Amino acid sequence: MNSAPAAVKVQDIPFSNEDFRSLATLAKSQFGLDLAESKKPLVYSRLSKRLKARGVSCFPDYLSLLGKPGEDAEKFELISALTTNVTSFFRENHHFDTLRDEYLPAIIARVQKGDRGRIWSAGCSAGPEPYSLAMTVLDKLPNAHNLDLKILATDIDPKIVEKARKGTYNVEELKGIPQSFQNKWTKTDSAGQTFDVSDDLKRLITFNELNLISDWPFSGKFDVIFCRNVAIYFDQPTQQKLWKRFCDLLVPGGLLFIGHSERITGPAMDQLEGIGITSYRKGGIPAAGTQE
Repeated sequence: MNSAPAAVKVQDIPFSNEDFRSLATLAKSQFGLDLAESKKPLVYSRLSKRLKARGVSCFPDYLSLLGKPGEDAEKFELISALTTNVTSFFRENHHFDTLRDEYLPAIIARVQKGDRGRIWSAGCSAGPEPYSLAMTVLDKLPNAHNLDLKILATDIDPKIVEKARKGTYNVEELKGIPQSFQNKWTKTDSAGQTFDVSDDLKRLITFNELNLISDWPFSGKFDVIFCRNVAIYFDQPTQQKLWKRFCDLLVPGGLLFIGHSERITGPAMDQLEGIGITSYRKGGIPAAGTQE
């Protein structure tokens, strides 16, 4: 019978500069994360808890553990520890206003004629962003389920994707949702502690796991892409490559929304024009035109 891992005292775990560089190299190669030297104390604080949980006494052994077959789950624990899943419903509400007022009418006009419409929440975290998108769409197009209009929501972390798919949240998070939308698409539990989003919202969204620095399994293009507060974890060359890939995947006239502290740089700037705060439109035919 296997005994439980021996207890490991967090404060006794050494963390050398070489340990940090090895972790940073792994995070960069597999997830695109850019860990500056200044983040060493934060990395130690968060990852030493993982070592304790796994009964590992040093960082070299933890790195060896990550390289073993069957340890994909621990790799996702690693990325969860190194990033912050801060999200809320209708966060940076001006993006949803721009979508609703400036582009959604064109999408609706097209799909009502039989064309397709696609919106991507890239880095969806626990789900408030794609559910906010679904509310925005259904408010203007109640029969969206009967048309070829879909929302794709992806994140690298399987646990966070499953939480998003489930659609259950602390009641405190209701404050970000307009009251009329709460009445239509949320249901609070009998204890008043949590709420669930409605099946109408879930039916409009497909949740999947996706590493943004890997290959993307898409055959069609998107009308709108939300990728907010994800690229902040990447270095500038990786960011620029990501912006260009998003741009190439947008239909002419399509919109890209990024985080409040992020900026588009590099080759994508040749195709994108700013239309508001961290909001960009791809050049080409007007939004009301036919998709490629």
